[in-house]
Amino acid sequence: MKTMKLMAAALGLAAALFAGTAFAAQTNVAVAANFTEAAKEIAAAFKAKTGHEAILSFGASGQFYTQITQDAPFQIMLSADDERPKKLVEDGLAVADSRFTYAIGKLVLWSKTDGFVKGEETLKGGNFAKISIANPTAAPYGAAPIEAMKALKVYDALQPKIVQGNSIAQAFQFVDTGNAELGFVALSQVINVTAGSRWTVPQDLYTLIRQDAVLLKKGADNEAAKAFMTFLKGPEARAVIEKFGYAFGASS
Repeated sequence: MKTMKLMAAALGLAAALFAGTAFAAQTNVAVAANFTEAAKEIAAAFKAKTGHEAILSFGASGQFYTQITQDAPFQIMLSADDERPKKLVEDGLAVADSRFTYAIGKLVLWSKTDGFVKGEETLKGGNFAKISIANPTAAPYGAAPIEAMKALKVYDALQPKIVQGNSIAQAFQFVDTGNAELGFVALSQVINVTAGSRWTVPQDLYTLIRQDAVLLKKGADNEAAKAFMTFLKGPEARAVIEKFGYAFGASS
């Protein structure tokens, strides 16, 4: 009798443990490169709160859009712009009422050299050999620098000095490794960098960088995907988003 009770207790414990994990699921999330560190922190908080796991992939929004149209196994896209999520809805690949702005990004001109970047006069002076930007066709953070340089009437002079990264992460690496003296990066990438010099580019020099999230049709029935989209609008995610220098979006 005692043995049977012990077995029943063990089975009950196993059932309880199974019940606690049975509803835990995974979702595959395509994340714009500029949002890398913030997304990692949000995913960790999401897992701690819900038990679900967000599997993150990082890259350029344009490349992710192409991959999604070619049946890549993503269930959520956190884009660096609002156009590609909108287009995914129009293409019938995303859930129409799921799209919202999760963050508004800021552009920074950054150098690892102290005192090198002193504002727009640094661009107008042109006393450098290379300036890095992200690929403007694949990343909004690459299109924004061109808008800013054109607004300042320095683009034609600086165009021969531009080196392009596939994503904003690679544009950052060019400066970080010394392959370019300075470059246009996302504020989130240098928010915790104390060395060097930077200039936060005035918002009136480029189109507002609205970063939209969208639930893809592949994730429409995935509990983890739906839960992550909800979590991204909540206070825990908001705290992380603002910590990394973004304005909080969470609007449709």
